Amino acid sequence: MSLWIALIATAAGCYLLKYAGMAAPRRLLDHPWVQRFAVAVPVALLAALIAVEALRGEGQALAWDTARMAGVGAAVLALALRAPFLVVVVVAAATTAAMRAFGL
Repeated sequence: MSLWIALIATAAGCYLLKYAGMAAPRRLLDHPWVQRFAVAVPVALLAALIAVEALRGEGQALAWDTARMAGVGAAVLALALRAPFLVVVVVAAATTAAMRAFGL
């Protein structure tokens, strides 16, 4: 039962947060600090997600997943070459899959 309560509370919270963003006055959204924050947050969240997925904990140490780190490296290289985002994702996934297929 507590899972359903958490699920409903999370859904309601997401809806209210989205509504708050749509109901915010234009002068607040045009503030330079808010615009910088809106640009920086997705980048920080994506970086945190990549770090959590690429490095996993084993006891008190971090374990290095070679296949995932190769995918991250391939994505960084594709970004450095100014590839579109979809190409970056495909290159990272293909590199990780190839590393796993060859048992590396």
